[in-house]
Amino acid sequence: MTAPATAPVRLIRDRATWLIYLQFGVFATYLYGLSSALPLLRLDQGVSQAVAGLHGTSMAAGGILAGLALSWLIGRIGRRAVIWTGMAGISAGTLMVAAAPTLLPVTLLGYGVAGALATLVLFPGMAALDNRHGPAGPAAISEANAVCVIVGIGVPFVVSAAAQSALGWRAALLVTSVLAALLALTMGRVPIPEPGKTTGGAHADDEARFDWRFYLAAAVLFCCVAMEFCFNLWAAKLFSDQTGLPAAVAATAVAAFTAGMASGRLAGAWLALRIPPTALFLGALLVAAVGWAIFWLSTDPVFSYAGLAVSGLGVALHFPMALSRVLAASGGRRDRASAMASIFSGLAVGIGPFLLGALADGFGAQRAFLMVPALIGLAVAGLLVTAGGRSLAGVGKPA
Repeated sequence: MTAPATAPVRLIRDRATWLIYLQFGVFATYLYGLSSALPLLRLDQGVSQAVAGLHGTSMAAGGILAGLALSWLIGRIGRRAVIWTGMAGISAGTLMVAAAPTLLPVTLLGYGVAGALATLVLFPGMAALDNRHGPAGPAAISEANAVCVIVGIGVPFVVSAAAQSALGWRAALLVTSVLAALLALTMGRVPIPEPGKTTGGAHADDEARFDWRFYLAAAVLFCCVAMEFCFNLWAAKLFSDQTGLPAAVAATAVAAFTAGMASGRLAGAWLALRIPPTALFLGALLVAAVGWAIFWLSTDPVFSYAGLAVSGLGVALHFPMALSRVLAASGGRRDRASAMASIFSGLAVGIGPFLLGALADGFGAQRAFLMVPALIGLAVAGLLVTAGGRSLAGVGKPA
C-alpha cells in the first residue's frame, strides 16, 4: 500500500504572531544597542577589556535570576503580562546606561536590569510561538529571530552616527524606550497564547524531571549563545585591532554580522520546513566556522566585513534550532523548558564574553577568538549525540 501523503506544514501569521515579532524588534534595539555601545562605554570609563566584559556578565546574571522566576511568574500572571513587564524593564535598563555612562556601578546595573527583563520577553515569546504554531513552531521562532536581527542591522549605524555627532552615542539608546511605548499604545490589547490552551499544553504542569537528552540539548544551546555573544560584544574590538580603524567606525562591524544573521534567519524559516533539522543545524555550524576563519585571518576591512557576514549567516540558525531542540525534548512542558533555556543562555552570555575579554587582555583579541571554533566543536559533538534520540528526531520536520 502507498503511504498517505503528508500535508505540508504552513506558517499562518495572526495578530498575536505579529505582535511577538514586533516585540522581538524592540528587544533587538536593546541587545544590539548595548552590544555596539560597549567599546565606546569602555573608552568613556577607562577600564580594561575584562572589566568591560563584566557588563555581559551583569546581563547574564540578570537573565539567570529572571529565568529562575520565569515559570512561577507565568503561572501567576500569565505570558502576556510577563512579556509586557519585560518590555518595560528593557526600556528602564537602557535608560539607566544612557543617564550615567561614566559610572561603572550604574552601567553594570543597567545592563543587568535590561538583561533580566529581556528574558521575560524573549523566552515566553518563543514558547508562545511554539505553542501557537505546532509543527511550524521552529519556522516561526526562526522568523521571529529574523525580525530581531533585521532591526539589529541598523542599530550599530545609529550608535556609530550618534557617537560621531554632538549628541553622543548614548542618545541612540533612547530608541528602545520610544519604540516600546509606541508598540504598547498600538498593540497592547492583542492577546498572546497562554500555556495549556493549544496542542501540547496538557503537559504544561507536569513536574517530572527532564532526561539527559534535554540537558545535553541545553548544553548545545549554551555553546550557541556563548558563540553569538562573543561576536556581538567583541567582534568590533578584533575588527578595530586587525584593520586599524577607530572604535567609532569599527562599531559598524556588528552590522555585517547582523546582516548575515538576518539573511540566515529569513532563509531558515523556509529551510526549517524542508530540510532535516540535524543536517540543517550541522550545515549552519560549518558555515559559521568558515566565516570565523575568514574574519580571524583578515586584516582588510572588506574581507573582515565579509567574514562577519558569513559568520552571521551560520550563527543565524544556531539559537532557533538549539532552542527548538530544547523545547522538543521537554515533553510538552514549554514554559519550564523555556525557563531552563533562559538560565543556560544567561550562563552563556556571562561566561562566554567575559572569558573572551579576559583572554584578550592576556593574549590579544585574535588569540582569544579561538574560543569560537572550540564552541563550534562542542556544539557539533553534542548535536551528534542528541541526534540519535527519539525525542528529538522530529524537530523541524513536517507533521
